[in-house]
Amino acid sequence: MILGKVTGTVVTTLSHPHYKHRRLLVVQPLNLEGEGPDEDFVALDNTHAGIGDTVLVNREGNGARQVLNNPDACVISVIVGIVDSAYLEA
Repeated sequence: MILGKVTGTVVTTLSHPHYKHRRLLVVQPLNLEGEGPDEDFVALDNTHAGIGDTVLVNREGNGARQVLNNPDACVISVIVGIVDSAYLEA
């Protein structure tokens, strides 16, 4: 699981049946200071997140399929929660 910030949406004219009635969102991973930036990725939204929201993302295929309750789903990343606040103690 990783923390990320939703930076955009993906619009498609055709989509895989496993994606029906779910949005695809662009997520930018959040890193600690001094860590190099990770690349943005696309995640299937399971929480009604929006642009600017901090989210918790399951980035493991089997876990993502379990969240969707579909063992055959072709998905790797699923947004599983919207984070209200996070506190990092040094």
